[in-house]
Amino acid sequence: GSSKMAAASAAAGASDAQARFGHSVKGLLTEKVTSCGTDVIALTKQVLKGSRSAELLGQAARNMVMQEDAILHSEDSLRKMAIITTHLQYQ
Repeated sequence: GSSKMAAASAAAGASDAQARFGHSVKGLLTEKVTSCGTDVIALTKQVLKGSRSAELLGQAARNMVMQEDAILHSEDSLRKMAIITTHLQYQ
């Protein structure tokens, strides 16, 4: 009889260990999934930040081109005014 009880006890111990192992595996898996989710969120934020940076750079480039046009136009106007001034001085 005692050998049957020992076997039953061993089987119960084994199934208990199996349950604990299963539980710890589930815990690890949940941890990994959470960690992976966090990484995906961080990556998404970084990509969005990058696209926003590219957008801002493009805008800055367009503004520079507009300013360059304005500067060239001003330079042209100054040159014309210098010519007019020279003409007026001769008269």
